[in-house]
Amino acid sequence: MTQRWLLGFKRSGLLRVSYLKSRGRCISSFLVDNEPFLNYEDHRRKMKNFCVPQYFNFAKDVVDFWASEKSPKSASSPALWWIDDEGREKKFNFQQISNLSKRLANVLTNHCGLKKGDILIVILPRIPEWWIIYIAAIRAGLIVSSGTTQLRPKDIELRMKSSGAKCIITDESSVQNVEQVIHVCAGVQSKIYIGHKSDTLSGWKNYEELMAKSTDDFQTVNSKSDEPMTLYFTSGTTGAPKMAEHTHGSLGFGHFITARYMLDVSHEDMVWNISDTGWAKAGYSSLFATWLRGACVFAHQTDKFDAGAFLEILDRHRSISCFCVPPTALRLIVKENLSKFTHLRNVKCLSAGEPVNPELLEEWQEGTKGGIVYEAYGQSETVFLCGTYPCVKIKPGSMGKAAPGIDLEIVDDEGNILPNNEEGNIGVKIKPHRAVGLFTKYVDDENRTQSVHKGDFYMTGDKAVRDDEGYFWFVGRADDIILTSGYRIGPFEVESALIEHPAVLESAVVSSPDPVRGEVVKAFVIRTAQYKERDENELRKELQEHVKSITAPYKYPRKIEFVEELPKTVSGKIRRVELRNREWGRG
Repeated sequence: MTQRWLLGFKRSGLLRVSYLKSRGRCISSFLVDNEPFLNYEDHRRKMKNFCVPQYFNFAKDVVDFWASEKSPKSASSPALWWIDDEGREKKFNFQQISNLSKRLANVLTNHCGLKKGDILIVILPRIPEWWIIYIAAIRAGLIVSSGTTQLRPKDIELRMKSSGAKCIITDESSVQNVEQVIHVCAGVQSKIYIGHKSDTLSGWKNYEELMAKSTDDFQTVNSKSDEPMTLYFTSGTTGAPKMAEHTHGSLGFGHFITARYMLDVSHEDMVWNISDTGWAKAGYSSLFATWLRGACVFAHQTDKFDAGAFLEILDRHRSISCFCVPPTALRLIVKENLSKFTHLRNVKCLSAGEPVNPELLEEWQEGTKGGIVYEAYGQSETVFLCGTYPCVKIKPGSMGKAAPGIDLEIVDDEGNILPNNEEGNIGVKIKPHRAVGLFTKYVDDENRTQSVHKGDFYMTGDKAVRDDEGYFWFVGRADDIILTSGYRIGPFEVESALIEHPAVLESAVVSSPDPVRGEVVKAFVIRTAQYKERDENELRKELQEHVKSITAPYKYPRKIEFVEELPKTVSGKIRRVELRNREWGRG
C-alpha cells in the first residue's frame, strides 16, 4: 500500500505531495531547503497541505542527519555553543551531540530501567547536559518534561505525581528541593544528579559516572509521529498547572513551521534565545526549530538579567545572527547605549511571549540605526502561529500575519468565523485536517481538552481583531491568565500560595498594567481579624516573600491591595473580570 509521507520541495520551489518510501530522503529535503522566503502569499499556498511523516524521531531524523556525511554543514561547525558568567566556554558539533545522546540513552534504558513511554522530568539551568538529555530521551522513546530551576518543592511534587514520572534529572540548584518531596512520589524509580559526587545524596546516581561507563552503541526507537514525546506544564485559571501533551510529529517535525518562518535561518546561522530551559520557548528556539535547520544554538548560563552584559555578548560573538528576547527584556536593553554596537542592525531580533508595543520597535530601530524587531506569537500548546516577516510590511502594534501552514481565524465563542475588524477569539483550524504542531490533549483532563475545541477550531484563549489586509491585532486574554515578562501565570496558583499565610482570609489575583513588564500580578487580599492592625507595607512584603517560598518566585504578586470585600457572583464565585477591568480602566 502506498504510504503518504509529507510534502516536499522541488528545486523549482513548487510543492508536491510526496509518496517517497525513503523517509530519510524525504525528510532531509525539508532540512536542507534554502529557498528564500520572499513572497508570503506564495508560501501560504505551498504550505496549505503541510503534513508530517508516519514515522519521525528528532534524534534520528534531524540530529543524526546533521551529524552525517550527507549534511551540508561542516563537521567541525558547532551545533551548541555554550558560555557562562565565569568565562567558561564549551562547543559541541552534531556528531558529539549524537554520540553523547546515544550514551545517555543507554544509561536511561539499561542502568535506570526506563522503557518507551516512560516519563522523565528534567530540572536544569542552561547547561549543555539539558540538550543531551532531551535528545537522549527522544532517542529512547521516553516522554520528557522540562521544569525551571525556580520551581519549589510543592511545584516539583505536583509535576512528579501528576505526570507519573519514573525518573528525574537535576543538579545542585534543585536537588534539595526534590529531596524534600521525593518520599511521597512513589513512582520515581531513578534519580540522577549532575555535579560533583556527594555521599550525602542517598539513592541518587551521578550523571558523570554513568556516562563514563556507557557506550554510544544504541538503536534509536522507530517512533510514530503520533506517539507522545513531550509534556509542557501550562497554567490554568481555576486549578493547578495542566499537562499539554505533544507528539514526535507535533513538535519534533511541526516546528519546521517555526524554523522556516519565525527564525528563517539556515545551517550557517547561530541563534541565541535567552529563554529559561523550563519554558516551551526553549523548545521553540533553543532546540527543535534551530536544529531542524542545522543552525547553531548559542546558550548563555546566567542567574541574572543584565542588559549591558547581553549587549556585550552580542558584540563579542558576532556569529549570532538571530536573537530571541521577550519584550520585557528588550524594553530594558533599549535603554542602554545601543549606538556603541554598530552590528546590531544586522542581527535578526525576535520578540515573543507578550505583545510588542510600537514604541519598542521605534526605540530599537533608532538605537541600532535601522534594526528591526520581528514579533512572534505561539503557545505551549502550539508551534509558531503568527508573526511579522522581512518580506511583509510591518504595521506597528500588529502581531502580524498567520504563519504559512497555519489556518488562523477570528471566531466567536462557538467557533463561527467572524467578519474582519470584529473582535473575537484567535482560533486555529483543526477540521477537516488537524493543524500540524498542535498539542494532542491535556493529560487526564478530558473536560479541559474539550473546552478549548469549538466547532472546527482550537481556541487559543486570546482575543484579537483581524483587519482587511489579514493582519492580527492582539486585544488580550479571554480568561484570567496573566502574561508577565514572558511568563504565563494562573491566578489559582498565586491565590493558593497566599491562602496558606495566616494573614489571608481570602484573595483574588488579576493582571495589572506595568510600563516595563506589560502587566504584573496583583493580589486583592482580605485580611484575617488578627492582622487588621498590621502595618500594610510590612505585611505586603511578608506576603510577597511567603509566595516566593511556596511557589516559583516569578509568580509572586508585585502589587498587593488590602480590601474589605471582593466582587462575587450570586453563587459566591469571585468576579476576577471586574477587578481586572478596574485595573485596566475598562469601566
